[in-house]
Amino acid sequence: MQATSKIPTDISYLEYKGKHKGLLSWILSTDHKRIALLYMYSMMGLFLVGVMLGLAMKLELIAPGKTIMEASDYNAVFTVHGVIMIFMIVIPGLPAVFGNFMLPIMIGAKDVAFPKLNLFSWYIYIAGAILVIASLLFGPGTPDTGWTFYAPYSFKTGTNMLPAIFGAFVLGFSSILTGLNFIVTIHRMRAPGMKWTKMPLFPWTLYGTAWIQLLATPVVGITLVLVALERVFGIGVFDPALGGDPILYQHLFWIYSHPAVYVMILPAMGAISEIIPTFSQKHIFGYKAIIASTLAIAFVGYFVWGHHMFTSGMSGTAQYTFSILTFLVAIPSAIKVFNWISTMYKGSIRLETPFFWAASFIFVFMIGGLSGLVLGALATDIYVHDTAFVVAHFHFIVFGGVGFSFMAAIHYWFPKIYGRMYDKSWANVGWLTFFIGFLALYTPMFYLGLQGMPRRYYDYLEEFHGGNILSTLGSWVMVFGLVIILVNLFRSARVGAIAPVDPWNGKTLEWTVPSPPPVENFDEIPVYGEKDGPYEY
Repeated sequence: MQATSKIPTDISYLEYKGKHKGLLSWILSTDHKRIALLYMYSMMGLFLVGVMLGLAMKLELIAPGKTIMEASDYNAVFTVHGVIMIFMIVIPGLPAVFGNFMLPIMIGAKDVAFPKLNLFSWYIYIAGAILVIASLLFGPGTPDTGWTFYAPYSFKTGTNMLPAIFGAFVLGFSSILTGLNFIVTIHRMRAPGMKWTKMPLFPWTLYGTAWIQLLATPVVGITLVLVALERVFGIGVFDPALGGDPILYQHLFWIYSHPAVYVMILPAMGAISEIIPTFSQKHIFGYKAIIASTLAIAFVGYFVWGHHMFTSGMSGTAQYTFSILTFLVAIPSAIKVFNWISTMYKGSIRLETPFFWAASFIFVFMIGGLSGLVLGALATDIYVHDTAFVVAHFHFIVFGGVGFSFMAAIHYWFPKIYGRMYDKSWANVGWLTFFIGFLALYTPMFYLGLQGMPRRYYDYLEEFHGGNILSTLGSWVMVFGLVIILVNLFRSARVGAIAPVDPWNGKTLEWTVPSPPPVENFDEIPVYGEKDGPYEY
């Protein structure tokens, strides 16, 4: 590759030289890398809260009857767990952290197109998070509707819904601004000579995701405003007693929330598409096919929301149409899996921690995807709708997909972000423990759902006891693995061995700059030659 960056030998070049010091040098910085880390540290704190709430739910379900909380408390716990994990972790996760940090470097830019807007989007994210947390601490009661805020219960419940709804509304603006920033950055700031067909795959997935963020997020924003207006002023939009239609809420919510699944998974796929060729030491198989499948997922994802509503009473024609579209959207996802496996075929595979996470991502994503087809088929969906089967599928896709990809990405780019290496032995132990715990936690839910155990229930029949015990024990194992991972990364960020510029023999531009990257990334903007590509081995 002819694209190069002049790497300075004077380490003082890496020091932050803004006019502010200490905490202000972070919260007032417009450096895309510092903003990415602000997002990551914020999300880490919120994620730990979500994990503790999830553990509390599993402990409650370890046996029939009351264990540690009342039914009303359980409803509140799973609502807050869902809101935190979906709106504050999963949707913004990879774009806000690794998109912010790596996108400009990977396309040869010194920053994003709108640095101040980038910082402002983080402020909005924090404001939305504070509003949601406020709904837990103040008011007549913790929200208890589930993360979907389904009408008519969302405006009839006596709990403190308005801060939670408004918080989710504000978080949507952060998502929109981030998407707008990425679109302009990719269009206008690619390095000279970096044509669209030379751009790495992670920026490509961020590009598809950004369009979804920009076009779909306003729908849920408007929907949540209508819920708030109905709750405060009694306007009849969703309330049947006032001439409204609660099914309309479901349509509006899922028109956003199913594309949001692809906001979650596309950057995850992009990170995997960077890691697999690096550790296989091969050019990615089917580069253009992966790009086409990325854009196909982003496009078709707008038209499949109805499969969440097969039991709500829609017409047979609508059911058939949404079912067919659901099966069609599985095709581009299968293309990606085929390309990843083909890339590994006859490759010189290096068995490093990021590769283990990437390989396990493919495994759990395939299980999640195949189980999704069960929900996309009309006959089987009627049987497993609103059972624990849905919970298992959802977590295999969202947590298994996005969570495993996030772990793969942090272990892959950790040396570049912090300039230090982590302890590989402990990293591998953490991965294996987490992986075993994940499978033990969520796999029994498939079986429980097929037996007929409803989801979101505080109590259950004795026949579901065995599966719930195994699932609860799995949650403890998984969290133990998470503790090993976090302790290893925190410790390594401070005292780990100094990382080389390119510890993995990567071939994209981030591996040509110092570790950690300097403030403006490049001393000289790299130039791509006619024969250069994003992955040359």
